[in-house]
Amino acid sequence: MRPQSVDLDAKLQELDRLKSRTAELEKQISEATQQPPHWRAKGYYTAFYATTGFMLGSFAAAASLLVNVIGAPIVGKNPLELIRVYLTFPLGESALRLTEQPGHYVLGDGVILAIGCCLYLFTGMLLGVPFFLVLTRFTARASLGVRLIVAAALSIGVWLFNFYAVLSWLQPLLFGGNWITDPKLLPPWVAMATHLVFGWTLVLLYPLGEYIPYRRPTEK
Repeated sequence: MRPQSVDLDAKLQELDRLKSRTAELEKQISEATQQPPHWRAKGYYTAFYATTGFMLGSFAAAASLLVNVIGAPIVGKNPLELIRVYLTFPLGESALRLTEQPGHYVLGDGVILAIGCCLYLFTGMLLGVPFFLVLTRFTARASLGVRLIVAAALSIGVWLFNFYAVLSWLQPLLFGGNWITDPKLLPPWVAMATHLVFGWTLVLLYPLGEYIPYRRPTEK
């Protein structure tokens, strides 16, 4: 009887090993087939809002440019007057003569103005980043009216800083003239209104840039 008992013990031990191995394999299969937990941002998602602000900034810049293109002829100005004044920073006074007389450039006046529009939109994209970060950080739970007020204050602040704290001395230093801040070429109220349209457009586009975590259909 002793050999049979030894044989039975060996079989029981082998069965225990097989059960353990089976449980281990089932655990590995379950882990391999289980969906990983969906990642969600914790706290303020800076990278997302910076990227969104960069994108929405182009639309806000296009809106401000469109307002200038429509409004300039009403006061007897060239539709792209803003772009001509804007281009005085890289081109100097010669930018003011674009479309008014035959150009003396390798590129035609129309191409230069088109490049100026692209630079204007790109500038709006860069400004859209800090604008949208401020809006999403400090007005996330605010009403539309509060956001418009914050955007107006921010827009006027950026306008005053860029025009009178930077360009008022930088453009004369680099190009020998001060055309961007010259009220005869670009009245202050026009420059301020351009910035306001930019800021308010970002406020209107704000819902498109909100971060909404993805939820699987099975999640509640």
